[in-house]
Amino acid sequence: MGVLGAGTQGLIPVSYRDLVECPPVAALTTVMADGYPQTSVVWCDFDGSCVRVNTMRGFAKERNMRRDPKVTLLCYDPRRPLRYLEVRGRVVEMTEEGASAHLDALASKYAGRPIRYFGDAIPARFAETEIPVLCKIRPTHVVALDANEREGGR
Repeated sequence: MGVLGAGTQGLIPVSYRDLVECPPVAALTTVMADGYPQTSVVWCDFDGSCVRVNTMRGFAKERNMRRDPKVTLLCYDPRRPLRYLEVRGRVVEMTEEGASAHLDALASKYAGRPIRYFGDAIPARFAETEIPVLCKIRPTHVVALDANEREGGR
């Protein structure tokens, strides 16, 4: 079993960056006011220093990250479930500026073609009530694991 980057200081190994750049599965865990974890499936990408996720104003994860910026993101590809990336970090920025454009870019990356989030990915009517919030997570601890790799290259 190969464990790469366990305990690293927020460095995402290059060989695992595919798992923060529009991974098939990403789950973000935040902490509720009562101390219990709350996990949501999210879309994410990586800007070279921060993992970026998008949420909507007023959603539980948005409220949780504003109150407590410590989060964990787990990313993996279900075709290779024994290879995953755990990113623990702090939310260093939450902004509505540029959030809609980022959400459209994420939707397009995940769809594999240019689309708009509101109108193509979800019904356009949600644009009237939902306000996107772009969240930047700076990794502080990274665990990159590939249980398919053998130690020592055997």
